[in-house]
This record gives sequence, C-alpha cells and structure tokens, in this order.
Amino acid sequence: MIKRILAEKLIEFTNYFPVVGVIGPRQVGKTTLVKENIPLFKKECVYLDLESSEDYNKLTDPELYLRSLDNKTVILDEIQLKPEIFSVLRSLIDRKREAGRFIILGSASPDLIRDSSESLAGRIVYLELQPLNINELKNQIDFEKLWLRGGFPNAILTTNEISIYWMNSFIRSYIERDLPLLGLKAPVRVIENLWTMLAHINGNLLNYSQLSSGLGVTANSVKTYIRFFEQSFLIRLVKPYFANTKKRLVKSPKLFFTDTGILHQLLKIYNRDALFGHPNIGNSWEAFVMQQIISNLPLTIELYFYRTQDSSEIDLVLIKDAKVKAAIEIKNSNSPKLTKGNTLAIETLQSQYNFIVTPSSDDYLIRKNVRVCNINDFVFQYLPKLITG
Repeated sequence: MIKRILAEKLIEFTNYFPVVGVIGPRQVGKTTLVKENIPLFKKECVYLDLESSEDYNKLTDPELYLRSLDNKTVILDEIQLKPEIFSVLRSLIDRKREAGRFIILGSASPDLIRDSSESLAGRIVYLELQPLNINELKNQIDFEKLWLRGGFPNAILTTNEISIYWMNSFIRSYIERDLPLLGLKAPVRVIENLWTMLAHINGNLLNYSQLSSGLGVTANSVKTYIRFFEQSFLIRLVKPYFANTKKRLVKSPKLFFTDTGILHQLLKIYNRDALFGHPNIGNSWEAFVMQQIISNLPLTIELYFYRTQDSSEIDLVLIKDAKVKAAIEIKNSNSPKLTKGNTLAIETLQSQYNFIVTPSSDDYLIRKNVRVCNINDFVFQYLPKLITG
C-alpha cells in the first residue's frame, strides 16, 4: 500500500472541520485515499457513490436521508453530480455543528468550487490530491519511470504497454465525457486540438491570441477552456514574481502540465528513448520537477517564476513570509551551468538559498551560494529544510 501525503491531514481535518473536501482530477486516487483511512476516523462511516444509481436514489430527499445519519461521517463521492446538495449540508451542519459530519469527494469544477464555497463557507476545508510523487513512491519506483508515465496510479503501477493504453483512454474520457460534465461547452475537436497545442507549449509563456488563431476561436473562448483545464487540475499557470525593482517584468503566466504522463501521451512519447530524443525534453523535465516540488509544499509557501526584459531569469522562486526563500533553476543536465541571466536573477532576488536541480548529478556547490543537486536529494534532503527553516 502506498501512503499518500494527504492521509494525515485528512484524518486531522476530519477531527476538526464539519466538512472536508477532497478534490483533484479523476482517477488520481481520492476514493482509495478516503476508504483506506476509514478505520482511523472517530465516527462510523457511510459511503455513497453518486455515480451509483442506487446510492444516488437514496438522496432523492437528501435532508430526510442524511438526518438519519447524524451520528456518522457521511462520505459523498463524485459530489459534482448533485451540486444542489450543498445547501442541505449547510442546514444539517448548522443544526448540529460538530467535526466529521461529511467528507465530500469530487473532480474540481467552477460550479463545484463556487457552490460549495458559497453554501459551506466557514464549514469546509479543501484538500487537493495530486498525482503520486517521488516522496510517496520512495524506494519503490525510480524517478525516470515516474517522469515518463506520470503519477496517476493506474499509469505508474502497471506495465508500460498497459500504461499507454490506459492514458489514451483517460484522455479520451476527459475530452468526450468528463470536461463536458463539469460544464465545459465546446466542440470535442476544439478541446482535443487545444490540449495537444498546450502540450507543445508546456513550460512557455501563455499567449491566448496565438492559441485562438490556431484554433479559429476567440481569445475569450480560449481563456474559458484553459480555465476549465486549470480548475480540473490538468494544467497549472505559474505567475511571474514581482520583486522591488524598476525593471519591466514579463507579466504573462507560464503554463505547465501537472502530470507528465498526460503531457507525454499528447506528445506521443511512449518510452525512454523517445523522451530523451524529443526536442521538448527540457520543458518536460521542468514540469516534472515543478510538480514534485509543488506536491510537497505547504500552503505557507508560494511559488513563482522570475524573468525580466533584460533576460534575467530563474525557473522557480519560493516565497515564505513575504520573502524570497529560494531560487531554483531546473536543468536537464548532470553538468549544468548558470547563465548570465540566472546570475543576474539571483543577485536581484537576493535569495537565501539557490539550487540547480538535475536528474542525477552529484551534490556540490557550483558557486559559494548556489548548490547543484539531483531531484532525489532535493526532494528528500533540501526541500524539507526549506519548508521548516
């Protein structure tokens, strides 16, 4: 059994908040996470899967049914299929406000977040379940395999051939079924083309006009479609960091895939040789490292990139207590070099810690204040110190 990072928080928060929401993309392991921890909850649990017609029918009169379960923790899976239930949950909680009343699971969507936030404000806390990461798979799967296949359990915990077929079906299902169910109104062909286009610009600045021109739709439509991808946890938009400088900074966000398995499937990268021979390998590595960092960061640390018009740049800037904690450059090389732009960025940011993260290099200081290390050493040795220090 793989222990997920969120397991302890799930138990802790269920003992404090009336409602805990576990959100994330489909097939990322939300149901498994909750079911495996049922024995550790203080209350007896009742599990309802709203994709099951039998369980869905139990909520024909949700207040009547749920009131009979006042002393239990009710787990509502795929809650986005019945968004009107949020007002009922609020009423039941206000009548009997105590911890562990409900655990809701769902694929995030604008409607899901808006309805639950408005109805359950002050009563709910969200936990975002990410794909499996290096920390969760330590000593079980090497980082190259995780990088190639991504962190969805059904993709990483099987053979390479099955992983390819599963990922293809996963992408088709999202395009043809899941995104439309979440409220995305767009032709299937447009969404398919957009997702492929996004794969080719992974790691680059987002330009809505170029995408709209390529798709033959308006820029506003592209913004709407990308918002759905983002709020479904399929992509991530990283904002630029604005330091106290008079220099003009780049304002567009950078776009990254949250799972390199999806990225590689869209780019038709099916094995290690194809990955290492692909022109986009550097951007793929950057997306992978970023995901390993983000999936281990607490809410108290913010993440940005830094770039100015004079070519000063650094891939990641970690902000803690409103101060630059670390600057991180991501290089797909075991003999990396700092560019002039990297040096200028570090000097301007005056970051306390500076790293170059590589696939498998030795650990050493390339300069007095810049450390080179591989992804495993960074995640297991240095990132915890950045978080707690």
